[in-house]
Amino acid sequence: MELKTYWQILKKRGWIILVAALITGVAAFGFSRFQETIYRAQILVSVRPARADFGLTASTKDLLRNFQTNLLTHRMAQKVIDRAQLDMNTYELLSEVEVNPEPDRFIIEIVAKDPDPQTAVTIVQTMAQIFVDEQEAWNQKQDKRDRIDVWIVDDARDAPQWRPNPKLNLVAGLILGALIGAFIVFLLEWLASRYIRTADDMERFGIRVLGAIPSAKSARRKAQKAAS
Repeated sequence: MELKTYWQILKKRGWIILVAALITGVAAFGFSRFQETIYRAQILVSVRPARADFGLTASTKDLLRNFQTNLLTHRMAQKVIDRAQLDMNTYELLSEVEVNPEPDRFIIEIVAKDPDPQTAVTIVQTMAQIFVDEQEAWNQKQDKRDRIDVWIVDDARDAPQWRPNPKLNLVAGLILGALIGAFIVFLLEWLASRYIRTADDMERFGIRVLGAIPSAKSARRKAQKAAS
């Protein structure tokens, strides 16, 4: 299909794409207004071997996954609830928490998402502190050369809004709507291609056109020119 044909299709049916994009964009933006506001708090915990030994360094990287598992247990969740005096059960707390180990940086990221920003901050700060306290207690039983030092990189200070994101939803809605509109245009053109309406349609099917009856508008235009 030539570019000229695409341009003609856009001029003829492009409004469908615009309307579909506008409808879905406005709907997505409006939906964002009814979503519950969720805040996201984050804290980083550094995990580093006591000495620069290849074997100990490799073991520390492997332990990050184990630390992740221990942090996401009901035992740890209950300790966080008890120390921070949170009004929730362990299932609720664990549903709000993420623990992401980053072996390349020797970092464990603890994330909490909650409708209350202060609660999210409290969860990550308390969990990180309990983890540090337990690791320090474990280190006291180890040789100094075999210890794995753990500390909080920086305290959790705030919890920015994580959801909803009206602008992002608006853009996503516009894109989705444009795709839907383009599909509708394609479907309409495919259906229209099954019918013969013009001389060009005849030639497209390999039928030679010897003559054509002029349309009423064309005949009227010619009559007006002849009369003038």
